Amino acid sequence: MAHGDGILSGPIDLDGPKRPRDRYPVVAATPGLVVKQRGTPITGVVVGLANGTLIVRDRQGFEHRMTLLTGGFEVDGRTVTLVEPRSRPATPTGPQPDRRTASGSVAVAGAKAQVARASRILVEGRHDAELVEKVWGDDLRVEGVVVELLDGADHLDEVVRGFAPRPGRRLGVLLDHLVDGSKETRLAAAVSHPDVLVTGHPYIDIWQAVKPAVAGIGRWPEVPRGQPWKEGVLAALGVHVEPATFWKQLLGRVSSWTDLEPPLIGAVEQLIDFVTEPA
Repeated sequence: MAHGDGILSGPIDLDGPKRPRDRYPVVAATPGLVVKQRGTPITGVVVGLANGTLIVRDRQGFEHRMTLLTGGFEVDGRTVTLVEPRSRPATPTGPQPDRRTASGSVAVAGAKAQVARASRILVEGRHDAELVEKVWGDDLRVEGVVVELLDGADHLDEVVRGFAPRPGRRLGVLLDHLVDGSKETRLAAAVSHPDVLVTGHPYIDIWQAVKPAVAGIGRWPEVPRGQPWKEGVLAALGVHVEPATFWKQLLGRVSSWTDLEPPLIGAVEQLIDFVTEPA
């Protein structure tokens, strides 16, 4: 009879019962590895080891010093024991300049993407998703946050119910034109759930969240009510290309958060903090 992995699969302890010792996979604490310290909300990337102490830098750029304990960390959702790598590159001497991501966060070379969380961020359309990825993509990969398309806000309540949010499975929603009296504001007000956050920016379209100077114009044109906004903008600017072509060119001019309007920056940062908050 094969016992497989059952209680009789191991050797019999003839000296009587002893407290079993947990065994965890051993992972080398190489720089750039994304780790979470168990029992705390701290998640970040390994930046080095100093005298047996692990140094982890979180998304805000703060460095934390931690002791290497057996089973003291999580990597890709698994409990592991971190150990010192067999060989480490020489530690640079002197102060090193911080490299920044496009969102302004402190970046670490070689940081690996975290396994996707159950929590998600939804945006209204493809252009929204592409802009968020362009500016916050590095941060989202380190945090394990996936951005998905909502494809319009009209069915927001249905999407929320289908997602079934709960602690540890939070939903953040980014909406356009979130101003008093707008359709989007009414839809957002109808969503009431502790694990759902709906926020957004005041602009009719995500194009407007890019500073006009980036597009080489003084301001975004006003488009009469009832006229398709993107087509109206292109007509007012005298640009004879398809909206998709214009957007590709505009997105290519965006290099960092400094090219965006503050309301969008604040909304996206708020959503990232919300969906990554420990359950």
